[in-house]
Amino acid sequence: MRFASLGSGSGGNALVVEAGTTRILLDCGYGPRQLAQRLALLDLAPEDLAAIVLTHEHGDHASGVLACATRYRLPVLLTHGTRCQLALEGVAVQLIDGDTVVTVQDLELQPFPVPHDAREPVQFVISDGARRLGVLTDAGCITAHMCAVLSECHGLLLECNHDAEMLARGPYPLRLKQRISGRFGHLANDDAAELLQRLDRQRLQHVVAAHLSRENNTPALARAALATVLNCQPDWIGVADQETGFDWREIL
Repeated sequence: MRFASLGSGSGGNALVVEAGTTRILLDCGYGPRQLAQRLALLDLAPEDLAAIVLTHEHGDHASGVLACATRYRLPVLLTHGTRCQLALEGVAVQLIDGDTVVTVQDLELQPFPVPHDAREPVQFVISDGARRLGVLTDAGCITAHMCAVLSECHGLLLECNHDAEMLARGPYPLRLKQRISGRFGHLANDDAAELLQRLDRQRLQHVVAAHLSRENNTPALARAALATVLNCQPDWIGVADQETGFDWREIL
């Protein structure tokens, strides 16, 4: 089982997860041309995908889904609330519940609800039956259920959206600062570290910081926060950036 990011941040998000011959795209924040270009860097084409799976309807996660699903004839899995917010005429849609496991060929997806300012947002633990990848890219605060689901994963992609001090001192309007730091906004570095601290981490092979704000965070700050919990060198922590995401990471 392996995973790679096509990009992560407010400019667009997409993650490829592969097991056997099955590949899914988790979120689609890029149009068909960019999607094809970014997949090519991983030696893939859009036709290699089995499905697009959406976490929620915000543009940085879903702006390309209609065009990409239509052009490449890909089914889209999403919650009912997310479906209500998107125009997906002509697309094969599979509705999922926030707590019911779904299967896409060789991959098993466990959705879980998260506090975020969207209609019915979910994040996922994705498994091939033996290994588990936890993905959490948009949440405003930590819940006990999130911790329970994300424990015992072999890989984690965790939102480290902002440094609280940088956000407070930065140029954003007060209302936007309050949204980002609120209970339905985005996790700060310290929040992600607290979440990581609360998990069973014995099986971890990969930890990647995701959805970093260009204005209110740095890779060094995100790495330092997570490395403190894991008692590891900061460079061991991966970072998913906006331009290139990150290359394949294999879960053994």
